[in-house]
Amino acid sequence: MKNINLIYIIAIVAVILSLNSCKKEDNSSNSSTGINISTIIQQGNWKVTLYHDSGTDDTYYFTGYQFIFNSSGTITASVNSNNTSGSWSNGSDDSTPKLILDFGVSLPLNKLNNGWHIIEQTSTFIRLEDVSGGNGSVDYLNFQKI
Repeated sequence: MKNINLIYIIAIVAVILSLNSCKKEDNSSNSSTGINISTIIQQGNWKVTLYHDSGTDDTYYFTGYQFIFNSSGTITASVNSNNTSGSWSNGSDDSTPKLILDFGVSLPLNKLNNGWHIIEQTSTFIRLEDVSGGNGSVDYLNFQKI
């Protein structure tokens, strides 16, 4: 009887250990494609299709803008033959992949300055969000490949 109980205990411990060993990989991608955000974003031109700031739809600020993400970590935003340069990088925050944008003080592009959590990405679409540390409001930003 003691042998049977010991076998059951060993089996239960083995099952628990095998379940705990299953760990999701973090490769800075959050999509079914498994492609890293750095690879996706450097391919082609992009436009903003959604920008919600604390519940207000402010997408119109970026109408006509095209964004080019360069491998050097620079980003160029163009509208009506006017170019504005900024920087971009990727990283993670609490194991959540991020896209970090910085256009300095250039209006309206400075509204995009943030470390955006990547909540969805494909080879032609990127959905981002930022939760404010101050009041807990959530901002959303979507890029679509042109």
